[in-house]
Amino acid sequence: MKNRESFRDAFHVKHGEAVRLAKIDPADTCSITRKADARAALKENITRLADLQYQLYAENKRSLLIVLQAMDAGGKDGTIRHVTSGLNPQGCRVTSFKAPSDEELDHDFLWRIHRAAPRRGEIGIFNRSHYEDVVTVRVLRLVPKGIWRPRYGHINAFEKMLAQEGTTILKFFLLVSKDEQRKRLQKRFENPRKMWKANPADLKARELWDEYMTAYEDALSRCSTRWAPWFVIPADVKWFRDLAVSQIMVKALEDMELRLPTPAFEPGSVEIT
Repeated sequence: MKNRESFRDAFHVKHGEAVRLAKIDPADTCSITRKADARAALKENITRLADLQYQLYAENKRSLLIVLQAMDAGGKDGTIRHVTSGLNPQGCRVTSFKAPSDEELDHDFLWRIHRAAPRRGEIGIFNRSHYEDVVTVRVLRLVPKGIWRPRYGHINAFEKMLAQEGTTILKFFLLVSKDEQRKRLQKRFENPRKMWKANPADLKARELWDEYMTAYEDALSRCSTRWAPWFVIPADVKWFRDLAVSQIMVKALEDMELRLPTPAFEPGSVEIT
């Protein structure tokens, strides 16, 4: 099994790098062939994440923000369900960003994002994010280029401010192939347990696949910074996707060198009767 550093290096979008998604294999598993091995490693990571979350919460000085982006059926929900299964809900908050409400539209595009940023001691997870405002709005032409183009700079400055205030930011683009997406979407229309997720609008988005890929390439290239890196995770193989994300999360939390706070008194001298 590869170490956590190698996973981070393998999928990290380096600052200033021009991303070409067509050159990345969505079915790549880094030569890991046994699902059982990956599941065992994921189980270890889930346990380790729980311990690190405990330390993060107790220290109460820093926070972790996970940003998940993908095409429809790319695996955002599944990643959250599996990778965070061992976390304490008291210190973890998931925010799903849908189409903005009237109130949100009356503010700047980052207003609703900033409100959901994790507090100190907390892990925050964004299911979709502010990147919809340089991807979806661009592809669907919801705003003119003169509006969405400057947002790359706004996003980088916003994320830098969060990082300087103590938030470690990890951004994951779950790269699923168009054929794998077709299979997953088809299941939504055929499986009674999945029909509630079926949405004809997803089929419309498939017609704009190339436009979405171009928009994501620009977002990844322009907004992978030292303080808020992007990682492109091959996501056709679900068990590998979960392992890769968990490996990078554990590495980031370990790099924080978290410390439990020192009590202001001597607990060992207290005898409870």
